Order: sequence, then structure tokens, then C-alpha cells
Amino acid sequence: MRRSEKSKDTKAKLAPKQKISYEKKTDPAVTAYAVQSLTWLRQAEFLMSAPKLDLCVEDTGYEIAFAGRSNAGKSSAINALTNQKQLARASKRPGRTQMINFFSLGSPDQRLVDLPGYGYAAVPEAMKIVWQKELENYLIHRKSLQGLVLLMDIRHPLQHFDLMMLEWAHSRHLFVHILLTKADKLNRGPANKVLLEIKQQLKKMKLDFSIQLFSSLNRIGLEELASVMGGRLNFTLDQPAEFDLDQIPEASEIDVEE
Repeated sequence: MRRSEKSKDTKAKLAPKQKISYEKKTDPAVTAYAVQSLTWLRQAEFLMSAPKLDLCVEDTGYEIAFAGRSNAGKSSAINALTNQKQLARASKRPGRTQMINFFSLGSPDQRLVDLPGYGYAAVPEAMKIVWQKELENYLIHRKSLQGLVLLMDIRHPLQHFDLMMLEWAHSRHLFVHILLTKADKLNRGPANKVLLEIKQQLKKMKLDFSIQLFSSLNRIGLEELASVMGGRLNFTLDQPAEFDLDQIPEASEIDVEE
């Protein structure tokens, strides 16, 4: 090797290495929409509860329903998203949500819906059958339903009822956004691995649904979820808004048990 070549190699080894950033660049417009969507969602107010479809709120406007197993964290997710600790009742006992609960978002024509959890509730079998029938009626006949936020515990994803819900939504061309909840229970690496695996499984099943990590306790994924909710519920950037994520009260372990 000639001296000049050796000199070049030495210089290359001694040169300071540039740090490669793998951080995804954020679109300022998307961020603004997410932040204002969070502000808008804080207006959520309890509207009513209904034991069956024909007693629900008038079927007009837009609504997104939260569905999932009774221990997936539905109530905790709604409380974190709306910055209200007790808007949806969270409990250490899974299955507390026994009716279809409606929450307005500044207008009765834009709503969040908390559906009864499935697959776990500690109630008589006959009552479970009634709940499942009313849940089915709601999902089939509700015209204002724009889609579902389907929650799954990241440690136990794609259980039997979850798969049934996904297949059913696909057959009816219904939008679904999947939340892998309690992401704080895993380190970042394992959590991202589960996320990737679920994406791959959905692709194999030919289910084109969106999915994200979420934690009510650590507020992981709030902005991403808010953007999805705002888009599906016809929220527009029609007024300035200021919002500080640090203003959200920290959730306790009790708050996120459901």
C-alpha cells in the first residue's frame, strides 16, 4: 500500500463520526392538528347511558366507539384522552361498564362512545348474552358510527373476541384504529417488537387497520390518538388553541386497572 493511501485510511479512522439520527421528522401541520384535537376533546361531557339500541342518543352526526375486553383499559384511555379522571368510570374490577355510554364533544353531534367490555365481565352468563346482543345491534345498525377504537392489552393482543371484532369490522367496511394499551408495562424495545408483530399479522389477515402503542399511565400516544379521533369526528382547525400536555394529571395505577 502506498503512503498516500495509508494516510487517507488513517485520516478516515481518526475523523469524528457523525451521529446518525433515526428520529422521524414531525410534520408541523400534523402536530398542530393533534394538539388542537386534544384541546377539543377536553370538552367531553357525559351525555347519557343506554342499556339498548332503541334508547340511545338520536342517530345523527358522528361518533367513535371504544371497544375491547373488559380489562383492556377503555375507561382509562377515554379519561386520559379527555384529561378528565372520572369522565368514564375506571375500576379495579373489569366489566364495570354495563351500558352504552355517550359523551358529547362541545356538540351533541360529535360523540365518544364507551361500549360494554367483552370476554371477562364477572356477571351471570345470561347477562353476558344480553350485553353481546345489544353490542351487536349497536355495531350493525348505528348509522352515525364512524369507526372503532379497539383496545388490546399489549401483553395479550389478538385474543379470540378481538379477532372476531376485527373480522366483523372488515366485513362491514368499518374503520378500526387499534390501541395496544398498557405499553408502559414493557420496555421500548419489546413494545415496538409487539407492535411490529401485530402489524405483520394484520397484513397476513389482509386487514388494513391503523395501530399504535398507548399508555394512559405514561401518556404514550395521546397526540396520535387525538389526530385519529379528530379526523374521524370531523374536527377542523377553525380557531386558535393552546394546550400543554404537562397539564394532564398523572394517572394512578388504580386509574389504569380497567
